[in-house]
Amino acid sequence: MSQQKKDVRTLFELLLVSTRLGFTSFGGPVAHLGYFHEEYVRRRKWMDEKSYADLVALCQFLPGPASSQVGMGIGIMRAGILGGIISFIGFTLPSVLALILFALVLQGLDVSDAGWIHGLKIVAVAVVAHAILGMAQKLTPDIQRKTIALFALVATLLWQTAYSQVGVILVAGLIGFYLYRNGQDVDDNKSHFPISKRAGVICLTLFFGLLFALPIVREMTSLSWVAMVDSFYRSGSLVFGGGHVVLPLLEREFVPTGWMSEEAFLAGYGAAQAVPGPLFTFAAYLGAVINGWKGGLLATFAIFLPAFLLILGTLPFWDSLRRNPKIKGALIGVNAAVVGILISAFYQPIWTSSILAPIDFAFAAILFSMLVYWKLPPWVIVVAGALGGTLMSLI
Repeated sequence: MSQQKKDVRTLFELLLVSTRLGFTSFGGPVAHLGYFHEEYVRRRKWMDEKSYADLVALCQFLPGPASSQVGMGIGIMRAGILGGIISFIGFTLPSVLALILFALVLQGLDVSDAGWIHGLKIVAVAVVAHAILGMAQKLTPDIQRKTIALFALVATLLWQTAYSQVGVILVAGLIGFYLYRNGQDVDDNKSHFPISKRAGVICLTLFFGLLFALPIVREMTSLSWVAMVDSFYRSGSLVFGGGHVVLPLLEREFVPTGWMSEEAFLAGYGAAQAVPGPLFTFAAYLGAVINGWKGGLLATFAIFLPAFLLILGTLPFWDSLRRNPKIKGALIGVNAAVVGILISAFYQPIWTSSILAPIDFAFAAILFSMLVYWKLPPWVIVVAGALGGTLMSLI
């Protein structure tokens, strides 16, 4: 009984700490990792520096929201699978509720011609360009990886279907496996994670099974909720680099297909920039616009499910995976392809719907400089974009 009370106390403490972080963690995934380190490693000493570094390294390799996966992993290592769920709920619930509420309020307003909406479109150009440039420098440092990215860019621009991204990722993984299979591995650190290999296999099987089955089920049925789950699940499965990077993929899924207007999409993106917690909770806003608060919760579940399955599936195998040069080679190819996919989605529809005149490009350059060179926080860029869009509409 005392052990049960201790377990409940541990879960309750984990919920309180993760929820507080969910209310106060502004600044994006890198900042989130800093908050986690301060709270979980330095203050509470729930894990040592090496274990935290190992967990961060694993999540950087995986697609999905890296900081959210680190939070899930800390919860899992602290209190098992239930601890991971509790940690996830605490960290994401504040921003999910705020964005669902914003969506429900916005639905009663006509924002199609608002100048501040156009300003938020230009903010998106600056933010996503910054994210892509950072990823390109890290993930495509040599000519081989630049070529893989170019292949992914061309293929996804010319072949825009539900299967194109998955197909490009698979081909890039095979190319990376071939080109980088003889790489040297020097990582001799070992870690222990409280998940069985059997449970890991089940989670990985679910991850890949849903990734390939959902588009097929979507084509075979006319159920709108299946289509929505497929779009969010696929976006959450193929994104490397954090929340900013998922924007162009989500926009391609929901704006050209008529799920929502460009104006409503960008209004929600601006709101997502202004709330704490993971930017992946932007899915809650999109789901709420499509189908009320139930849609918001379903979208949140669908976009975070791949991250949860991957962290549970790879934790037991991480030590052997990161030592295997062939697996690392495939991951190198996949990461390079993601850069190309994002550049493709950055051009169409973000750039083509936002930069309509020289003044738009000039304003985007100013916002980009504020973000990259002046190091202003994202919420300042959002406010400046909304104000600037309003002023430009009056000129």
